[in-house]
Amino acid sequence: MVSTTGRPASAEPVGERPAVSAKGPAGVKGPFLTDVPVALALVVMVALSGVALGRVYAGGLITGLVAGAAAGSVLVGVACRRLPSWLVAPMSVLGMTAWTLWSLRLAAGRADVPGPLVEVAADAARNGIPRLLTAMIPVEPTPDTVVVPVVAAWLAGLAATEVALRAGRVLLGYLPPVLLYAGALYVVGPNADPGVRPTLAFVAVAVLGLAVPRGAGPVADDPVGLPPAVRTALRARLAGASAAGVAVVVALAALLGAALAGQVGGRPVDPRRYVEPPRVDTLDENPLIRISGWALNPDQKLLEVTTWRASGAAAIAGADPPADTAPATGVDDVRIRLAVLSDYDGVTWRVGATYRNAGRILPGTAPAAGSTVETVRQDITVADLTGRLLPAVATPREVTGARVAYDPATGTLIRPEGLTPGLRYAVTSARERPDANLLATANVPAGDDVARALRVADGVPDPLRRLAAQLAESNGAPYARATAVEQFLAEHYRLVADAPSGHAYPNLAFFLFGPRNAGGQRGTSEQFAAAFAVLGRLAGLPTRVVVGFQSPRSGPVRAGDAYAWPEVLFDGLGWVPFNPLPRPDIEPRPVEEDFRPPPEEPPPSEAPQPSAEPTLPPEPVAAPGGPVDSGGPSTLVLVAGGSGGALLLVAASLVALLWLRRSQSRNRLYRGDPGERVAGAWREVTDALRLAGHPVSGDLAATEVAARARDVLAAARRSPAATDGQAVEAGVRELAGLLNRAAFAPGAVAEGQSARAVVAAQGYVAALRAARPWWGRLLWSVHPGPLVRARRADRPVDARDGRRLR
Repeated sequence: MVSTTGRPASAEPVGERPAVSAKGPAGVKGPFLTDVPVALALVVMVALSGVALGRVYAGGLITGLVAGAAAGSVLVGVACRRLPSWLVAPMSVLGMTAWTLWSLRLAAGRADVPGPLVEVAADAARNGIPRLLTAMIPVEPTPDTVVVPVVAAWLAGLAATEVALRAGRVLLGYLPPVLLYAGALYVVGPNADPGVRPTLAFVAVAVLGLAVPRGAGPVADDPVGLPPAVRTALRARLAGASAAGVAVVVALAALLGAALAGQVGGRPVDPRRYVEPPRVDTLDENPLIRISGWALNPDQKLLEVTTWRASGAAAIAGADPPADTAPATGVDDVRIRLAVLSDYDGVTWRVGATYRNAGRILPGTAPAAGSTVETVRQDITVADLTGRLLPAVATPREVTGARVAYDPATGTLIRPEGLTPGLRYAVTSARERPDANLLATANVPAGDDVARALRVADGVPDPLRRLAAQLAESNGAPYARATAVEQFLAEHYRLVADAPSGHAYPNLAFFLFGPRNAGGQRGTSEQFAAAFAVLGRLAGLPTRVVVGFQSPRSGPVRAGDAYAWPEVLFDGLGWVPFNPLPRPDIEPRPVEEDFRPPPEEPPPSEAPQPSAEPTLPPEPVAAPGGPVDSGGPSTLVLVAGGSGGALLLVAASLVALLWLRRSQSRNRLYRGDPGERVAGAWREVTDALRLAGHPVSGDLAATEVAARARDVLAAARRSPAATDGQAVEAGVRELAGLLNRAAFAPGAVAEGQSARAVVAAQGYVAALRAARPWWGRLLWSVHPGPLVRARRADRPVDARDGRRLR
């Protein structure tokens, strides 16, 4: 083959063949210029992840930090593209470390996070992910909430630059930014509006990065100059690969397009539901029980408080007190709130809050119409107070000096690390006072939103229901009902410091109706607040209990300042506090003066008979000529017939009572499941105690009733007819244990156990009956008392019976 110069092709100098230089015109590096559009596309794509994530952050700091990480990581990759690949990662990690430390210092300075940078960085590295996923929306840019996005953005930029620029796989290099952007959308979840604009911008930038040409390839990739057969085969392979790629894309669009399009308008998953937020410990789950302990040690110093106040427009949350403003002293009482308890199960009030990590600025709500808002700034130093609950005036708006978690529903704070002596922090709160003129006509909300504040647990004692109904009977308006409950408690009960702790149904019943000479009708603020909340819910009022401190002035807050108070929720006015505590200078009135339980219905045999005397027929008037014979029965016959009829009626009544009593015992002992038969056997024992003249009250536990039964049987063993007392006593003790098991673990009683319970009850009843005199034994089987009480007590064991007889 001869070339155009007349020399053989094989002899033609290599330098004379057309070749594509690695440099552009005038010696400029062509590949470097063509890498710039791809590098810019990577920077923008990674930075858009910060834009998407910034929708749940307060301010624009997180967006700037992520954009800086994107630019820095790509710039380091481009600058080091001529170096060996094993050197790029260490140099980029050094740059990432420097940028991350600078970002943490900037975030710590803006969030006023104390401590040296090394400690702040170590804490952020340990807790970055859980605190990011448990932080309150909007998230404040703090070191522990910015470290993960900054590091993730830098690593995504590094990986994308190495794959797209060094390896030349642009489409594969898009994978790290895509994953980063998807992760940002996942973290945001349903907590922000759909990010349509940043997503469209992300797609547009990715397309532009692919559309920009990257310069000529090597000579071997150019089919020009190849033999025709090789060129045809190469083009066929390219066409086949292109067709296969298009087919794959079309198939994926057909299979996944509908599903992806359906997810556009759906509600995304919130990843925060998979991460447990900060919780209070057991000590703080029910701080109401700490009232009695604090009351017994009133001089214990818990806090040191300094208070400033400002009202109206001059009250700006977060602003430092004016230089000429002195701490408030002796103006009026300031309630420092520790915990809000909304959940009550009949035994314990509990904190039902969900705390989220928060920064300095806490989310606020619009005040109620007509209410007065006063800004209260407090500097608080912790002394002997323990736990995690952080005291603050309601409702906190800014906290400095301590990292906190916040529950917007209750407006309470916790410090996840726990309180330590010497901890000092400042709280700026917006204390809201409703318009008193609107309370008289305000309604209370209802529905699912306030269901937890209206829920009344099973097992309410009947006296509590009757008292709540009596207080609400003559008070129709919600505020009037709440005031009636408040005044009733303040006028009839005594506040003492040595009352035992407890606010379960039996405790409240003893506090409200127990005899004064036995410790009833007296308690701490724990019983006053709990009784108000329960009576209010029974009267249809949404209530809750708040535990806190009375801080009348700047200075120490001691254990004697701790107390509890109830609150009622009103439409448009929010939670309004009430004070059911009595005044110290007023002697309480006996409860019996204003609350008299209605008398029990008498049994059928003891029901009063009509007192109207029958009308006697007029005596016949004798006619002239002798007495008139009426032809009716004589008086003797009438008297005999009436007496016989009365005797038959009495006999029929006795037979009916005997049959009813035996039917009642058979139903109790041999019908129903094992738990119901155990409960029936227990009622046979309590009825036997009543018939023997030793009734038991409903507030005694099952074990206490068993002890009472043992004493009664011990006295009865003096009778010659008494049976083996020890065996019977053991049977009653076992019956008490089976009753507790049936009440607290339904379905746990076996058939054999219920059979032993029946035998124990029958043996105990027989022993007591045998100890009675002969006429007592005759009346035992026909006494109507158990039949009358059966309407109230003869029913399956429920939560109420179980708690009363535990």
